[in-house]
Amino acid sequence: MITIKVQTAPFDPGELTNSVHAGDAAIGALVCFTGYVRDFNQQQTVQGLFLEHFPGMTEKSLQRIAELAGERWPLQAVHVVHRVGQLELAEPIVFVAAASAHRQDAFEACAFIMDYLKTRAPFWKKEHTAAGSHWVEGRFSDLEAADRWADDQESP
Repeated sequence: MITIKVQTAPFDPGELTNSVHAGDAAIGALVCFTGYVRDFNQQQTVQGLFLEHFPGMTEKSLQRIAELAGERWPLQAVHVVHRVGQLELAEPIVFVAAASAHRQDAFEACAFIMDYLKTRAPFWKKEHTAAGSHWVEGRFSDLEAADRWADDQESP
């Protein structure tokens, strides 16, 4: 089962974790990642950020990334929630959960989804700092992380 949500509303990572498992006895491992708004980036103090997306295209892209994970690993569930709009410090931005019978599959699938999400999903981030606001460029380190899955040549 794949669940994809792009929303402006805050979410509770603990509640999401419990909802993914929901007593499913086939799930032996559930690996979750939650990304938060932090107060720094590249030697600048961040006061908040704004996330823009392309409605419809973003959800399709996230769906395809989750499907690619399901083609690589035997997964019972994938759950992705990504916030857009104005976000304040310490708020959760993204939640990714990968559920499988075995931990290694869940760990790898969760890492794969995050690496692909960071490099291939259509999101644009504007940081607000004391010096003003600016759009954030992608990081080379994120591209390198996604390259470890290079035997999958399809681009979501």
